[in-house]
Amino acid sequence: MATIDNTTHFAPELHIPNGTFNIDFYTKFGATEHFHFLNDDGSIHVVELEINGAIFHLHETMRNALEPISAKGVTAIIGLFVPNVDEVMQKAIQAGATEISPAQDYDYGYRQGMFKDPFGHCWQIQKKI
Repeated sequence: MATIDNTTHFAPELHIPNGTFNIDFYTKFGATEHFHFLNDDGSIHVVELEINGAIFHLHETMRNALEPISAKGVTAIIGLFVPNVDEVMQKAIQAGATEISPAQDYDYGYRQGMFKDPFGHCWQIQKKI
């Protein structure tokens, strides 16, 4: 995805179950909504969100894609680099995420923690140290 300033960024598309109406976790976690398209019944078709410049999409399941709950496993791990790993981890847990591994420093030069969001997506929050 090329942005307005012509830099290149990844914009992961996270699939959610068809018929999803509530994605409050993401705004409580600190995401800002850019736009959304709803289905006739008011459920979410697609929504574009951003966390401090990191754009991602939530999309109802289609095109043979799976979302983690029905897949009964992790479909991807979203790596998010942030200035303060502990702060972001705490905000995610308070918003309703489940901690998988607490933030800690690793010998390979990263501080990392991991959580699972309410839709089953795993997020690795990290910073080079």
